[in-house]
Amino acid sequence: MATIGLDKLFYAKITEGENGEETYDKPKSLAKAMSAELSVELAEATLYADDGAAEVVKEFQSGTLSLGVADIGAAVAEDLTGAKIDDNKVLVSASEDGGAPVAVGFRAKKANGKYRYFWLYRVKFGIPATNLTTKGESIEFSTPTIEGTVMRRNKPDAQGKHPWKAEVSEDDADVKAETITNWYNEVYEPKFDSLSPVALKAAAGTKIKEV
Repeated sequence: MATIGLDKLFYAKITEGENGEETYDKPKSLAKAMSAELSVELAEATLYADDGAAEVVKEFQSGTLSLGVADIGAAVAEDLTGAKIDDNKVLVSASEDGGAPVAVGFRAKKANGKYRYFWLYRVKFGIPATNLTTKGESIEFSTPTIEGTVMRRNKPDAQGKHPWKAEVSEDDADVKAETITNWYNEVYEPKFDSLSPVALKAAAGTKIKEV
């Protein structure tokens, strides 16, 4: 179903352990959202046999998230871009700056009035683009755009896979109410109650004898 709105744009800072696996801080408001555009690049390979394509593999490689926002405060810019607030509370950007990856969450309103919720697990942002115009005969708003690279997270889920996105619509069948109400309390962690032997093997790091 098509979406007609966008709001509740949040981010969560990431702490990486010695093995690189992510722990997420409590989500915080990023900015008032105006637009979000997500494009995805896939790694693709085709195996040919008997003069035809026998196997085709398409896997997530990376993505690009472009956010149009009303404004980015200095504290948020410091978290996202690596710029620093000096002793006079001035935000200073340096050529050596590089923002740490964060998780990004938002929701989009659907035509039926319900919402679709998203978490992107690992996004590394660049410096916001600023558009400035002089005041003319008509009022024209200039708003910043910030672009980030979307990556898979290092921490595997219970199936041994590395997720890059989670999404759910509140009117999907059998969606628990607490899944929606808790969406912004913490970064959503995938839950799989029943695992296949292969998934158990990947999650536990143990070898299962195949018969």
